[in-house]
Amino acid sequence: MGMTIDELLRAASDASGGLQNFGDPSFREGLGVFLDSTARDGQFNAIGEAAAEGMCLGNLVNRLRVVDWHEKNPTAAATPVDAPVFLIGLPRTGTTALSHLLSADPANRSLLHWEAGDSVPPPTRSGYRTDQRFLDALDAPDMLGMINPEFKSIHHDPPDMPIECAVLLGQEFTSLHLATTFNVDGYMQWLLAADHRPAYGYHRMVLQTLQSEYTGRWQLKSPVHLVDPSALLAVYPDARFVLTHRDPANVVASVCSLVKSLTGTFSDADWTDYIRATWPEVVGTLLDNQNAFRDEQITAGRGDAFVDVAYSDLVTDPIATVAAIYGELGIEFSAEAESAMRKHSSEHRQNRFGSHSYSLEEWSLSRPELDERFSPYLSRYAEFLETP
Repeated sequence: MGMTIDELLRAASDASGGLQNFGDPSFREGLGVFLDSTARDGQFNAIGEAAAEGMCLGNLVNRLRVVDWHEKNPTAAATPVDAPVFLIGLPRTGTTALSHLLSADPANRSLLHWEAGDSVPPPTRSGYRTDQRFLDALDAPDMLGMINPEFKSIHHDPPDMPIECAVLLGQEFTSLHLATTFNVDGYMQWLLAADHRPAYGYHRMVLQTLQSEYTGRWQLKSPVHLVDPSALLAVYPDARFVLTHRDPANVVASVCSLVKSLTGTFSDADWTDYIRATWPEVVGTLLDNQNAFRDEQITAGRGDAFVDVAYSDLVTDPIATVAAIYGELGIEFSAEAESAMRKHSSEHRQNRFGSHSYSLEEWSLSRPELDERFSPYLSRYAEFLETP
């Protein structure tokens, strides 16, 4: 990328109509690391250059508007985000499918892509599905699908379904999804060691904005929450967590395939060795963080804040799985919610955009070595994992 931080800030200010206040300046550190890493590590093609610059500008413009809204609406901006439910399983463990299913419950409040990236003015409950921003998102061409048709069979976020919290954390430039979209190792190493509390503070600012005119029980999801779950809890002390479980060796194979396909959209370099060396350890780190976080919460007397879900159960019987989740969380599973979820399940079948094939062998990865790396997780959650 050719633009400096100051050039990006000026461009964002111009695009927002002259807004100047970006809020907590903590975002500048992550943005600076990201820009340095894209220049040093990214090996972008022309599409990658344009995509990275456009993403940075979009993040900054929305940030300006959210901060401005908070300044103008101090009472609404101070409202709590009560007992949000976070889906925090590893990537490729069904968190997307589960979040999409939960969004069918009218009592739930989900985060859609259009409102995550264009949050002001906050949408209203009555006008949510007729908001011009939503209609524009429905009509917009699927640019990633057009450039990289293969990726839709691996992961797809329709405009009328929930998006990951990674989008909001990315507006603080502290989000693992930036190192999943682009191979930026310097940024990856910084991110894994960074304090994510400022990012979650901004995350809450966006949710407060969005819920001001459309309340509900937030159900949110992203594997990126496993990078620093203690920071999430510091901002949302009454949060509840759903952990989706799947054989982590299979997760590694699927993640490597996803990263290869996605990052290959934005760079023509061969990233095979980098992905093979990086992502199994990233998955291991996320599992370590999950185990440590849960242990901390059990010690603190919050062990009942977690619900475990087997990926195989979610695939086999999603409605019964959701009913069990609601039961453990103490949430009513209404007839209206069940009916809406059954309709959703009938219309959104797995592999409807094609099947995703992957294997450890194509990455020259050893299952015994991976199982040894993941052994604490495998021992703890054996009852929720499919047999290899």
